Amino acid sequence: MARQRTALFALAITGALTLAACGNGTDGNNEPDGQAGGETLVVGSQDYYSNEIIAEIYAQALEEAGYTVERDFRIGQREVYMPEIEAGNIDVFPEYTGNLLQYLDPETTETTEDGVYAALQEAMPEGLRVLDQSDASDQDSFVVTKAFADEHSLESIGDLADVEGVTLGGNSELETRPYGPQGLESVYGVSVDFTPIEDSGGPLTLKALRDGDVEVVNIYTADPVLAEGDLVRLEDPEGLLLASHVVPVVSERVDDEAAEVINEVSDALSAEDLVALNAKSVNEEAPAATIASDWLAEQDF
Repeated sequence: MARQRTALFALAITGALTLAACGNGTDGNNEPDGQAGGETLVVGSQDYYSNEIIAEIYAQALEEAGYTVERDFRIGQREVYMPEIEAGNIDVFPEYTGNLLQYLDPETTETTEDGVYAALQEAMPEGLRVLDQSDASDQDSFVVTKAFADEHSLESIGDLADVEGVTLGGNSELETRPYGPQGLESVYGVSVDFTPIEDSGGPLTLKALRDGDVEVVNIYTADPVLAEGDLVRLEDPEGLLLASHVVPVVSERVDDEAAEVINEVSDALSAEDLVALNAKSVNEEAPAATIASDWLAEQDF
C-alpha cells in the first residue's frame, strides 16, 4: 500500500511533467504503448532542481524504451528519500557516489573517483545496487566571494584557519555531515559557526554569502553560478569532500534491459552537459521535463 500511495502522490504532483513527456513512449491518449519487463518503475528525485533534471532524463529514456514510469520527484534530501528507496517505494534514483558512500559508511577513507565507486558498490543495502557512474559530477564544494578570498589570501579550505569569526551556510543536514563543521575542524583545523539555509545552494544561499551574512557556503560544483566570476571555490587538498559522480541507484525491479537504458544515459551525460542543463533551469527557468526531452533528442535517444 505504501508503494501504491507513493505512486498516486507522484502522479498528482507531476501531472504537468507527465504531459510534457507524453511523446516519449506514449500514444496520443497518454497511455503506454509498451511495458518492457512487465512492471511499472517509480523514478524519484531529490528536492533539488539538478537532481530532478537527471531523474526526468532517466524517466523519459525508460518510457522511450517501452517502460511504464511513475514519477515521485522532489521528495527531500538523503535522510528522507533513502528509507523510501530501501522500503521498495522507489526503483530508480539519481545519486552521487561520494555523498552516498559517506551516508552508508561514515567511516570510509576512500576519496578518489574509482575508490569511492568500488566502496559504494560494496556498501549498498540488500536489494539495491548502483549502475554505471557518469562522468558528470555535482559534488559539494566550499565557496567564498572573490572579495573575501582576496582580502584573506584564500586558495584552499585550510586557509580559513587563519580567519576569525567564519560562519558556514548550507542545508541544515550539513551541520552533522562528515564534511560539515566537525570535518572542517578535524581535517583542516578550521573552526566555524553554522547557519542553516534551506535551498541547496540556491538564491537564498547566494544572497546570504554576497550580503556578508555568512562567509562560506556549500555549493554544488555543477552550479552555473560558479562561472559568474564573483565567487571562488576553495581547493580541498586533503580530500574532505569525496569525489561524487552521478550514479543511478536501482531496485531489483530494474531488469537488465532497463539497466542498459539507464547506463546509456550515464555514458552520454558529461560534466559539461550537466552544467549546461542546470543553466537552462537557473537562467531560462525551463521545466525539468523540457530540459530532459531536449537533451535526449540531442543525444539521439
